[in-house]
Amino acid sequence: MKHLLLTLATTTVALAALTSLTTLAEQKIPDENKISGFAIGLQSYTFNRFTAFEAIDKTAASGAKVIEFYPGQKLSKEDGDLKVDHASKDIDTVITKLQAKLKQCGIKAVNYGVVGIPNDEAGARKVFDFARKMGLRAVTTESADAINLIEKLAVEYDICVAFHNHPGAITKPGYKIWNPYYVAGLVQGRDRRIGSCADVGHWTRSGIKPIEALRVLKGRIISSHIKDLNEFGKEEGHDVPFGTGISGVKEILDELKAQGFDGNLSIEYEYHWDNSLPEVTQCIDFVKAYGK
Repeated sequence: MKHLLLTLATTTVALAALTSLTTLAEQKIPDENKISGFAIGLQSYTFNRFTAFEAIDKTAASGAKVIEFYPGQKLSKEDGDLKVDHASKDIDTVITKLQAKLKQCGIKAVNYGVVGIPNDEAGARKVFDFARKMGLRAVTTESADAINLIEKLAVEYDICVAFHNHPGAITKPGYKIWNPYYVAGLVQGRDRRIGSCADVGHWTRSGIKPIEALRVLKGRIISSHIKDLNEFGKEEGHDVPFGTGISGVKEILDELKAQGFDGNLSIEYEYHWDNSLPEVTQCIDFVKAYGK
């Protein structure tokens, strides 16, 4: 029922601004890091009960070729209190060790988030400095209040910023970014490096059909947290292997392909936390089969 929000008066958002993707100057994801034409990999939060090094190993074991890190994950079992975080005191050591591990495993880091970007320049630059040193294409945030500063730094650093959505409802007006029309309005007229991190699982939990939301945000999808859920319109819905749930992953891939999407797809598998690798591998295998 909630998906009826897509017919609200907010449909008058200037969709003319949301046209086809234009070529950005930011770092492109190489074809060798793609599967069936998609840069699909893991959001390391899938493995938040493990270290970042273990998350990289598991990503490689799944058959994926890219990874999106989140702030605060312990670096490795051998590195004490070091964490993958733009605010780490020994950030250069973290980056050096991360890059060495990524190279060893043949995995490319492409994104970082969901991260708060403060509306003060010194604090925000720490996020962008980390992303640039890591060679990332994008960062993911929900810091809509900092949109002006974010746009300025996205242009300066030539790094994309994607606004992520958690579950929401029209009955909870304090949280707006769950609504694809709100995000469309937020980025309207902004630099093309600013757009959406389309979390299709959270849209499903919110009672929004992912395919409809993707079309609302056409031309502004920077990245996606891609999921297949077992239930529609329920926050307690959980992840299942691609193609076995109700989110319509094939249709999602079809739509992204039709839009010329060139960002990263991050599998954020939030179920069977201690042993999700077999199901994550099924998701990667689904995308491999999609291209055949």
